[in-house]
Amino acid sequence: MSRPRMSRLPMTAGAATSLPAPRVRAGRRRPLWTLLPLPVALLVAAPLLAVLVAAVVPAGAVWRHILETTLPEMLRNSVLLVLLVGAITASAGAVAAWLVTACRFPGRSVLEVALLLPLAMPAYVCGYAYTWLLDVAGPVQSGLRGATGLGWGQYPFPEIRSLPGAAVVLGMVLYPYVYLLCRSAFQQQSVCLVEASRTLGHSLPRCFLHLALPLARPAIVGGVALALMETLADFGTVQHFAVRTFTTGIYEAWFGLGDRGAASQLAACLIGLVALLLTLEHVSRGGRRYHPTTTRHPPLRPVQLHGWKAAAATLACTMPVLLGFAVPAGALAALMIEVGDPLAPGRFMPFAWHSVVLAGTAAACAVLIAALIAWAVRLHPGPSQRLAARIAGLGYAVPGSVIAVGTLVPLGLFDNALDGWARAHLGVSTGLLLSGGIAALVFAYLVRFLAVALSSVEAGLGRLKPSLRDAARVLGQRPAGAIWHVELPLARNALLTGFLLVFVDTMKELPATLIVRPFDFDTLAVRVYSLASDERLAEASTAALLIVAVGLLPVVALTRAMRHG
Repeated sequence: MSRPRMSRLPMTAGAATSLPAPRVRAGRRRPLWTLLPLPVALLVAAPLLAVLVAAVVPAGAVWRHILETTLPEMLRNSVLLVLLVGAITASAGAVAAWLVTACRFPGRSVLEVALLLPLAMPAYVCGYAYTWLLDVAGPVQSGLRGATGLGWGQYPFPEIRSLPGAAVVLGMVLYPYVYLLCRSAFQQQSVCLVEASRTLGHSLPRCFLHLALPLARPAIVGGVALALMETLADFGTVQHFAVRTFTTGIYEAWFGLGDRGAASQLAACLIGLVALLLTLEHVSRGGRRYHPTTTRHPPLRPVQLHGWKAAAATLACTMPVLLGFAVPAGALAALMIEVGDPLAPGRFMPFAWHSVVLAGTAAACAVLIAALIAWAVRLHPGPSQRLAARIAGLGYAVPGSVIAVGTLVPLGLFDNALDGWARAHLGVSTGLLLSGGIAALVFAYLVRFLAVALSSVEAGLGRLKPSLRDAARVLGQRPAGAIWHVELPLARNALLTGFLLVFVDTMKELPATLIVRPFDFDTLAVRVYSLASDERLAEASTAALLIVAVGLLPVVALTRAMRHG
């Protein structure tokens, strides 16, 4: 006897209905792209492993010479630079963040956005501008001699080409890392604590020192750690200021002395210094967590300042913007108007084209890989997947010079082995297939900046409720369809932000580009460095201003995020 067929009734407002559960095929294989985090983690870790393996090779004469002569100076300068830059970024970033969050004063609405502008200024470009301004033959000292009638050496003037000068330049460019994190932390602090402290007779500065600042300690430490990693990775600034660090030593050992083994051993020392810095950052937090006990509290109400207090707050927030952006940008603009790059536009534009193509390629690849990794972890979370994703994001903590050495050493060995085999068996030379092309440079960029794209994509996906994907599955969509039709459009802004950040970081990257780039393949960053190395700062102003103009893009994106946040 056959079972009667059930007819489908239309859904009405009062009917109790349920949607059919999605059909799951038994034995369905896991998509291959969800296994991506593991191979990507291996690729990202390959340059670091190559550096460590090359560093254990028996030391040669060049390394022994470096060990006996310049290595102590590199270590001392690196440690002093880290301490000075840490103090500058922590003080400037935290104070500015507290003032624009807790106080009202003239220019506050403009300054809270303008304080982000130094993010658009590469440190080496800022350093080039200040050496032109403050050097012996620069306009400041020339005007001082003309006004006083004194000769050189007859008046006190700080030496800009020194370790303190490099620290000030780096600090004024890198303080926005601390400012961004501290401002977010201050905005999330409970107004009840501040008001209770004020009712007990504490002044606003005392509330900042004894209440707000300790609660914002994780944000300060995190921002300072980012600034210090950028300091250790810097090459153009310290090289131009004649400060010998590990980054300049790696470049000199590779190109000046022609010893890849010594460069690898210096890179291993730099990896150890970065690892020590990250360990100290982790230990300093000590597992502490600072958060309000309730979310039911109004936001912090700014206090109106008057008189000299308002003027002091305006000055304290204006000085970092002037020193980190306005003064160097104005100097570069004056140099470009007066001299500029002597090359005709037809010869100059290839530098810009190379920069745009490299940055666009690296940014697109980084966002694509980051999206695949993030969604793979989201669909199939597990300890191995999460660990692989974390390893894939380690490259940002490694200086570009170390990644460059770790990229060229294995690729160079492969090219030499392949060329030897081709000569012996085929009678032809294959040349440098990998280490001498654009692919090696793009790979170095991916290792360096994949973490930037990955953090942006993960932040965007973290704001999406899992119920959206579940609803799409209930309506008959497969996992890939749910991602494509539901989650991807909602995460579009996060993907665009990741692309933009990687694009700008690639445009500004100098040490990796200098070491890995093919012969006669220059970018805007290389053009600026080449002219500045020959003390042709006026001619380097055009390319430097183009890099700064591109660097304004993430500032606009961050400004929009702050306005909507």
